[in-house]
Amino acid sequence: MWSVIGAIAASTDLLVTTGVTCPIMRIHPAIIAQAAATSAVMLDGRFELGIGSGENLNEHVLGDRWPTIEERLEMLEEAVEVLRELWTGANTSHRGKHYRVEDARIYSLPDTPPKIVMSGFGPKSTALAARIADGYVTTSPDKKLVKKYRSAGGNGTIDGALKVCWGSDRDECAKLAHRLWRTSGLPGQLAQDVRTPAVFEQAAELVSVESMAQHMPCGPDVEPIVSAAKEYVDAGFDRVYLTQVGPEQEEFFDFVGKELVPALADVGMQPGRAA
Repeated sequence: MWSVIGAIAASTDLLVTTGVTCPIMRIHPAIIAQAAATSAVMLDGRFELGIGSGENLNEHVLGDRWPTIEERLEMLEEAVEVLRELWTGANTSHRGKHYRVEDARIYSLPDTPPKIVMSGFGPKSTALAARIADGYVTTSPDKKLVKKYRSAGGNGTIDGALKVCWGSDRDECAKLAHRLWRTSGLPGQLAQDVRTPAVFEQAAELVSVESMAQHMPCGPDVEPIVSAAKEYVDAGFDRVYLTQVGPEQEEFFDFVGKELVPALADVGMQPGRAA
């Protein structure tokens, strides 16, 4: 991921947000602090650090115990403290419950520390995002979570993540979405706790092709995408990140410029510049 950010920085003027990285187990928050600072410098400040409490699928590889969600959120709060300590540029030592840092300093820093955007899928993580982060991101247009974030004191941007599978044939797109991304149809905490790809595949057998088509806009029509995006706007989101699932990326960008952007403008949405 970090090498891709370098390529983006060298060739575009986009705002870039990681969506999202986990700074609590497999990668120490001090390492994430330096990587994020370097990315912000390369992007001339056009960088936001998206963080989350992680998925067992990624974090188990070093053999550490997989903590409960409550413990992971506690770790994430301390990790953010470490990040912000290091982003001051001062020589930093930190001795907390979960992390130690000894005489560390980041020498290459942006003029302004990166914003931290935290993901959350339930009330506990959403309340923590309101307290420790500069923004909040989630993957469904849930009005209750938006209300929770705001009522808990969150005043940053609220971002939504919308995946689509665009192509000329709706049924083929549904099959493609099911093959490539059916794990996004897993409910609740399951996707965070599954440990291996093999078990992920077994759990995803519960997700049908048709349920994917209902869960994700599929096919060539603009209306389902606009309708799905508008759900986020109506729920109170500030930004919606759109991801094309599948290989037809250049064709999708043509579709976005010619058809999707005008259709989104009709419902009050304007394109931004993010990656």
